[in-house]
Amino acid sequence: MANVNPRFAALLLAADFGKTFRRERKARGLTQLRVAQKAGVTRFTITQLESGQNVGLHHVLAALAVLEKGLSIVSARPDFDQLAEMFNDDE
Repeated sequence: MANVNPRFAALLLAADFGKTFRRERKARGLTQLRVAQKAGVTRFTITQLESGQNVGLHHVLAALAVLEKGLSIVSARPDFDQLAEMFNDDE
């Protein structure tokens, strides 16, 4: 990703984040509406988040809290160990 426009890269990451969020929500047996109610946001906000749209950091954090998840700041260029952890499906 050395020559990728940062704005384009952010869009790719947002879409991946949305897919991951949706997967986690479904794994917990929660509907979009239930997550929205618990997070104090609208269902539309959750659908936007899951589709990789910009919903605002405070909405993201509230929705993640419902899933008992948080954010981490990691290197944009992960090393081998970080890549292995990201793709580890043993959990």
